[in-house]
Amino acid sequence: MVTSDSTGSTGSTGSTGTEPDHTAVRVALWRALHLEVDAPPHVFEDDFALRLADPEAGWRQRPDMDPETTRQFRAGVVSRARFVEDLVAEQAGQGVGQYVLLGAGLDTFVQRRPELAARLRVFEIDQPGTQAWKRRRLRELGHPLPELVPVDFEAGQSWWDQLVAAGFDPAEPAVVASTGVSMYLAKETTRATLRQLAGLAAGSTVAMTFLLPPELLDEADRPGLKTVRTGAKASGTPFVSLYPPREMLAMAQETGFTDIRHIPGTALSERYFAGRPDGLRPSSGEDFLVATT
Repeated sequence: MVTSDSTGSTGSTGSTGTEPDHTAVRVALWRALHLEVDAPPHVFEDDFALRLADPEAGWRQRPDMDPETTRQFRAGVVSRARFVEDLVAEQAGQGVGQYVLLGAGLDTFVQRRPELAARLRVFEIDQPGTQAWKRRRLRELGHPLPELVPVDFEAGQSWWDQLVAAGFDPAEPAVVASTGVSMYLAKETTRATLRQLAGLAAGSTVAMTFLLPPELLDEADRPGLKTVRTGAKASGTPFVSLYPPREMLAMAQETGFTDIRHIPGTALSERYFAGRPDGLRPSSGEDFLVATT
């Protein structure tokens, strides 16, 4: 599956002023579309995404919302969202009390899962424009807010410093999720991020997605990757980093992690989509690094 939630520390993918990131809106609408056009059982039930995104009239007629041509991308988005929230629930059950989303976009965890969110302090890091828009929108809807942590990456602000200033406790374990971000980052930037995260308190878990090079994708999925890469480049946000799994795992080890797992996207496909009569499945191409301290 090839797409992104938000750029996080990559810079903007289309937000200006106090508008949400365009890619974040698209992914939120794909989560909403999953409930509308895909048959049960639903892999991920985001019944708040549409209200939050507040799209223009006729959004369902947009080419990037076509139920058939986007079905693999949509499946990938809900697959990785389900995986992260399963991980968060598992870790919260073990006493972890902090959850950080790097490049949060229009995530709706706090609004959808109040019983679980109440056991955690949730921090969402993203660009100031997206954060300001989301803060206003949630207040309009009367819903609770996580700790929204705006970081102006273009001005050189440190996401770690801003996170700690917002109340994150480095001495306590946390779950940190970063999905749909690493393809936009230079490899040295991802390396620096992992090095910072490797210093989290013992018992912390990091889940980060990464895109595979074309030669490692199923042959049928390679045209999709090419199309998405072309579109990303045309919009001014090219993919700059793709990783064979061994390279990502080596990077995590080199930056200080010792407990490292590779979760192939195909494994998540088997976990969440096996036996579906409609054939809904993510395309190959996006895997998870899961590392613990």
